[in-house]
Amino acid sequence: MPHEMTIRVRGYHCDFYGHVNNARFLELFEEARWRWAETVIDLPAWQAEGFGFIVAGIDIRYKRPAPEGLMLRITSDIKRLDAKFGVFRQEIHGADDGRLLVEADITFAVVDVKNGRALPLQGRADAPFTDWRREQASSSSPERDKGE
Repeated sequence: MPHEMTIRVRGYHCDFYGHVNNARFLELFEEARWRWAETVIDLPAWQAEGFGFIVAGIDIRYKRPAPEGLMLRITSDIKRLDAKFGVFRQEIHGADDGRLLVEADITFAVVDVKNGRALPLQGRADAPFTDWRREQASSSSPERDKGE
């Protein structure tokens, strides 16, 4: 299930042109991912066990400007999980009109914070993704496909 958050564009988000600067959109996406993480796991405990998230790549597409005062709705959902990496799909829409402003696919890994190496997404390293995996399994079950 996608995670959603809203935030109002403040003056400090904006650049010389009066709209959200491209780098600020990356910060908004990051805040949304942290808020997602806080909803799916006891983040301080997980981090104390030596796990962390890193961003390995970002594919971002800017569609429309976001001026000061605009309310934004940021959605974050897992698009794909592989053996060691995953991809978040994140979108920023105008909260009032639903217009797509920015979209991004964020490739990430769970790492061992001691050595910085990506870990296989299994066991405790996979804990944040349990609900997503359960939803994926239930949405592709044969009974669901048959309309039962």
